[in-house]
Amino acid sequence: MISNLAFVHPDARLGENVTVEPFAFIAGNVVIGDGTWIGPNATVMDGARIGKNCRIFPTAVVSGIPQDLKFKGEDTTAEIGDNTTVREGVTVNRGTAAVGKTVVGDNCLLMAYCHIGHDCAIGNNCIIGNTTGLAGEVQVGDWAIISGGSLVHQFSRIGEHVFAGGGAKIRIDVPPYILADREPLSYMGLNVVGLGRRGFTKEKIDEIHNMYRVLYQSKLNNTQALERIEKEFAPSPERDLIINFFRTSERGVIRGPR
Repeated sequence: MISNLAFVHPDARLGENVTVEPFAFIAGNVVIGDGTWIGPNATVMDGARIGKNCRIFPTAVVSGIPQDLKFKGEDTTAEIGDNTTVREGVTVNRGTAAVGKTVVGDNCLLMAYCHIGHDCAIGNNCIIGNTTGLAGEVQVGDWAIISGGSLVHQFSRIGEHVFAGGGAKIRIDVPPYILADREPLSYMGLNVVGLGRRGFTKEKIDEIHNMYRVLYQSKLNNTQALERIEKEFAPSPERDLIINFFRTSERGVIRGPR
């Protein structure tokens, strides 16, 4: 159902059973998947690619132009996966020439008034808390939760299954599977509750925890700790993800509590 009080550009491509409420605005270079709901006063701008069964709440703006001085009007996109909810006042900027697209995965919840900057890549099943702001080119792994009022520096990476506490200042990389809190942001242990909810066995959680003990409690530097993990722990997706995250970090990785 498309309200006669909404504006839908004739070039926009809407799937089946899309609802567009009164006073919503949908530009021409837009694709919206089946079953998606566009709430009243929501704005969907050129370059938006919205998946199936999404909910875009009032005053949200999807695919606004980047807040980046290097943007010169290039043809870029903001892509939102299936079953994702974008709550009131959320802004998702489209990409720049640097990456070309901003991506939010499937089954995500972007809570009220959060901001997703240009060229960000957010995985599946993520939650971004109220008023949290992600600067440009931030990467967020699957199942990560960034609590309300947090600020994420451009180019930072947040690993899979991370839980970052409210008001976090994320200036450098946060490795997978952990709790991160305090100021400066620090490793506070494993995200045991989250991992358990997602089907990780006690044995696997203990194994991951032991790897992080090597990284944060052995007094080895990161290079030495990673070499020890490679020698002492059998190859596994979890081990390899941790090792690769640390070795590919360009901004550095958060430290333990001080």
